[in-house]
Amino acid sequence: MAPDRLSTTFAALADPTRRAILARLATGEASVTELAAPFAMTLPAISKHLKVLERAGLIVRGRKAQWRPSRLEVGPLKDATDWLEDYRRFWEQSFDRLDDYLGELQAKGER
Repeated sequence: MAPDRLSTTFAALADPTRRAILARLATGEASVTELAAPFAMTLPAISKHLKVLERAGLIVRGRKAQWRPSRLEVGPLKDATDWLEDYRRFWEQSFDRLDDYLGELQAKGER
């Protein structure tokens, strides 16, 4: 059974190196060498991370002569954000209800 797109996105985002690569790509295209610079890893190791990000649809790798730039694809990130947004609203409403309840308890205690 193939994982759904959201599962693949979250699996790719689970690694801090891949999140750092995405943060770098948010500033613009970059080559494997440029992406590898801040890490104490080999180029093949960075390439493996890029393949995971590419399979998840989070990046697209192009070809310009010898240069293979990677760029961010925001679609899967938007899908993840939309999914998380429902839960953010749920927790905000829960905390608002808790705040109201605590306010009622405090008002009763002051009487």
